[in-house]
Amino acid sequence: MQHLTIVTTGGTIDKIYFDDKSDYKIGAPQIGEILGQLGVAFQFDVIPILRKDSLHMGAEDRVLVRSTIEAQPHRHVLVTHGTDTMVETARELASIKGKVIVLTGALNPARFQGSDAVFNIGCAVGAVQTLPDGVYIAMNGRIWDPTKVRKNRDANRFEEA
Repeated sequence: MQHLTIVTTGGTIDKIYFDDKSDYKIGAPQIGEILGQLGVAFQFDVIPILRKDSLHMGAEDRVLVRSTIEAQPHRHVLVTHGTDTMVETARELASIKGKVIVLTGALNPARFQGSDAVFNIGCAVGAVQTLPDGVYIAMNGRIWDPTKVRKNRDANRFEEA
C-alpha cells in the first residue's frame, strides 16, 4: 500500500472536553496527528466530512460517506466512525466495488491516556493493506465482517452477532 485515504466522521475517537461541566464535543480528526507521530511508511490524506456522534448520523450522512469513498481514486480507505452505528454504516458501504474499506473508532477519546484509539487505528491500517476488496470493522483487536458483528453496549465491546 502506497497511499491510504482516511475519511473521518467524528465519534468518540475525536471527542474533546468542551467546558467545565465535562461536556464532550467532537473536535478535529486525531488520526492524521497519530499517524504522523508514528512515522508511518505510506502516504495518507485525511478527508474530514462529518463531526458527529454516530447516534446522530442519519441516512443522508451515510450517503455522504459512501459518495466520498466512491469518489476517491485510491483503493485503500480507512473510515473513523463512532462505534454506536459503525455496523450500520459498514453495511451501507458493502456494495462498493474495487476498494478495501475498514471502519474503526474508539471506545475512549484518542486524547485520553489509555485510549484504545491508537491500537484500533494500528489494527485497521494492518487490515486495510492485507485484506481483499470489501468492507470490514477493526475493533477490539479483531477484524469483523459487518454482517456478523454487533456492539455490546453493556460490555462496551464488539462481538459476534
